[in-house]
Amino acid sequence: MQSEVLPHSGLRTHSPAGITFRVYFEDAGVDRAMPFDLIPRVIPKKEWDRVSKGLQQRVRALNLFIDDLYNDQKIIRDGVVPADLIDGSEHFREQCRGISPPLGIWAHVCGSDLVRDGDGTFYVLEDNLRIPSGVSYMLENRQVMKRVFPELFADSGIQPIDEYASQLFDTLASLSPRPVEYPNVVVLTPGAFNSAYFEHAYLAQQMGVELVEGRDLVVDDENNVSMRTIAGLQPVDVIYRRVDDAFLDPEVFRPDSLLGVPGLMRAWRAGKVALANAPGAGVADDKVVYAWVPEIIRYYLGEEALLPNVPTYKCSVAEDREYVLEHLDQLVIKPANESGGYGMLIGPHSSAKEQRKFARLIRADPRNYIGQPTLALSTCPTFVTGGVGPRHVDLRPFILSGSQTYVTTGGLTRVAMKAGSLVVNSSQGGGSKDTWIVDTSTGGSN
Repeated sequence: MQSEVLPHSGLRTHSPAGITFRVYFEDAGVDRAMPFDLIPRVIPKKEWDRVSKGLQQRVRALNLFIDDLYNDQKIIRDGVVPADLIDGSEHFREQCRGISPPLGIWAHVCGSDLVRDGDGTFYVLEDNLRIPSGVSYMLENRQVMKRVFPELFADSGIQPIDEYASQLFDTLASLSPRPVEYPNVVVLTPGAFNSAYFEHAYLAQQMGVELVEGRDLVVDDENNVSMRTIAGLQPVDVIYRRVDDAFLDPEVFRPDSLLGVPGLMRAWRAGKVALANAPGAGVADDKVVYAWVPEIIRYYLGEEALLPNVPTYKCSVAEDREYVLEHLDQLVIKPANESGGYGMLIGPHSSAKEQRKFARLIRADPRNYIGQPTLALSTCPTFVTGGVGPRHVDLRPFILSGSQTYVTTGGLTRVAMKAGSLVVNSSQGGGSKDTWIVDTSTGGSN
């Protein structure tokens, strides 16, 4: 059992799950405790209902967009998005052309990052459609709070999140190609050295399904997927895969991959197994494609976006690019496919040398970069040395898409533990809080 330190609060609790996050670039070691702050983030349910509708709208449009890109590409032919937007996408998979997965859904689990500006408006900062992580920390944060402050959950109207695991299982089961009452679902992990292995094991345990590695699965000549067990081969219907596309199937992607399953893409294409999230979904998990989401929503749904994007300058557009190059000291510059807060320039906190470097990068590959203003990100009270102080936060709710759509009542609030920092990512020292969606019209919660 691993200690969970509640930083600067003077309190220490223990999590039976042993919450850790693996960081690959720290000299002090690779596994560290996930910092957790005791002061919750509170959002009124009435406000959250509007946010939830906006998230559902966004994911519905993005799934239509991905399906279109791998089939008819009408949105390109109609000139709504430029062809080079996709041609330059690192995560567009030619191997997925002509495939339409069950229910037409590619991104079954989405984690969209939200930020609140100084005017109180929630903005979408980015969409995570490949292998979004963090939901296990959201669930464990709630369990810690319920153990430490059980009386607060008796009649305060805090909305429950405990059903996530069952909702995830129902979502996955609805994708099964076999018409059976209880399809065989597995969680495919790269293994114990992956940064999110805690989450893989946690979700498998919570859903009551097997946690497997690539070597545990086999695809036969008829494209059936089976799991090796001590009782022999058992059929597999749905794979919640937490392995990157490039390592998923050495027959199709990287031939040196030892993490994937040879023949898995054959089985998926043949409709013998469902994969969540589907390979190729990452084409919409691109910070440059993000800039076009309002147009994508308008094109596929005939609606205006309920949740606005952060104002974004597209460096592939000449006029936007010139503005970005002239205002590097004022903007946040993001590359298309980096994650974890890496590869960014935060203009107001950057040096002239760093700005010159990014100017060269943008000119060399303008499609790969966007610029955004530095928002006056909201802060939450947080335990700090000497008492309580403000720290910048974002919020990652999770949207499940299957035969039904579920949005978590809240999400993972991430906290920049360093004073003044805007980087909340766990890989760079960020912590987290429990997020309370509170319905003041009713009492009681789970």
